[in-house]
Amino acid sequence: MQILRFMTSKQQIKHIGIILDGNRRWAKKRGLPTLLGHKRGYEIMNKAAKWCARRGVGILTVYAFSSENWNRSEQEVNYLMDLFRQALGEKNIEKINQESIRIKIIGQIKRLPKDIQQLAAEAERKTKNNKRMIFNIGISYGGRPDIVEAVKKIINKKIPAKKITEDLINKNLWTQGQPDPDIIIRTSGEQRLSNFLTWQSAYSELFFIKKNWPEFTEQDLDEVISEYNQRGRRFGQ
Repeated sequence: MQILRFMTSKQQIKHIGIILDGNRRWAKKRGLPTLLGHKRGYEIMNKAAKWCARRGVGILTVYAFSSENWNRSEQEVNYLMDLFRQALGEKNIEKINQESIRIKIIGQIKRLPKDIQQLAAEAERKTKNNKRMIFNIGISYGGRPDIVEAVKKIINKKIPAKKITEDLINKNLWTQGQPDPDIIIRTSGEQRLSNFLTWQSAYSELFFIKKNWPEFTEQDLDEVISEYNQRGRRFGQ
């Protein structure tokens, strides 16, 4: 098992996306308040960033709060916002700096409380020179809104239709020209992408894990990488 844990990827993994699903189910199974499931999920999210960085992954994108999650109860939304305040707070950002990880917040930033917008901007500023890995945190993120905003940006730039290319759209997404994810992982057994990286996931290798997100481990990540290395990516060829 130690060999599996520290193996290197045969294929260079530039980008991993993770749908952090099953926090509430994890808590319910244990007779705990559902909000504690989100707290545990937040802790695993932080660990996953370090696991990916230590494996040479260039970019990690997590689906932390979808554009549809605003429809949840006020209590749950407020609790999640408090977790984001913690994630973007000075203490946690200092730990991320120690790992040389760069933070980028993607999503409908203007829908977030003002203080979180400020924390997000400050976290991005403080980590902008870190080179080891980019950590995209999707907050109020949705794949379709991402595409809509990219189209609006292109229209505002008055770019003629004949000059609109896939590359141009890619450069105007919230991920701003980053390579598409090689791997997308979804926990909790659900087998759909649920509006996550809709444009970017066209050729991603998909992994659906039965475990709920708070149960996800470093070994699970290595097992995904091991299976990825056995798959042949042909990109339609």
